[in-house]
Amino acid sequence: MGLTYQSVGIPATREMFNVKVTDNRSVIALAGNPNTGKSTLFNALTGLRQHTGNWPGKTVLQSKGSFIYKGREYTVVDLPGTYSLLANSVEEQVARDFICFAKPDTTVVVVDATCLERNLNLVLQVMEITEKVIVCVNLIDEARRKKLNVDIQKLSELLGIPAVATAACTGEGLPQLLDLISQVVCGDLKPKPKLVHYSSELENAISKLEPKIKEVLGAELNSRWVALRLLEGDKTLIESLEKFYSQEMIKATREVLA
Repeated sequence: MGLTYQSVGIPATREMFNVKVTDNRSVIALAGNPNTGKSTLFNALTGLRQHTGNWPGKTVLQSKGSFIYKGREYTVVDLPGTYSLLANSVEEQVARDFICFAKPDTTVVVVDATCLERNLNLVLQVMEITEKVIVCVNLIDEARRKKLNVDIQKLSELLGIPAVATAACTGEGLPQLLDLISQVVCGDLKPKPKLVHYSSELENAISKLEPKIKEVLGAELNSRWVALRLLEGDKTLIESLEKFYSQEMIKATREVLA
């Protein structure tokens, strides 16, 4: 049968994504739309401590780096720039699978301060998968030049997750971002994402399917999010489950769908 997520846990799953695992090392995922300054932020956090290659089995570039903050080591994984996690492309599937199955200790979603509305779609999708989310409002210097004011505290309250304003190219806000990452990783700060509520018809379907999914997957994945994806007919999720979970679990999942 081979090793599966169920039998070997998160460390081995992370190594399947070519992410080194040690006792004093936390994993941070950087997600974001293209052109939000995500790569600039990645460079600012990791400096010369970087490595590039391909995602396992994909032709998509994988960039990893590291830094040390308050005595703890962090591996930063720069996910492909995507507009969503609906797995309509290889890049979206890679980003989704890493957040789902590698379970980063924190996912930082980088958004463009000059066009928040377009970028928040991805933030909401990440929040449906994991609670450990920080929204990094980057390019805040560009927003100021355009006379745009972003109320970071209000944004944090509306989303239920920590938010910080940065200008990665100058280093503005990076100390605050590092502090938020440390707090979330260490459990001193526990985000409570405010999830999207859909139509009554869809919510009713979710409520019927979610208990069955939770019975099969337990706490391995967010059962509400899985229900949403299955209701939309996302076959790529089943394919990913087959990579990381046991055959018994896959069989039970298919029975739920029958």
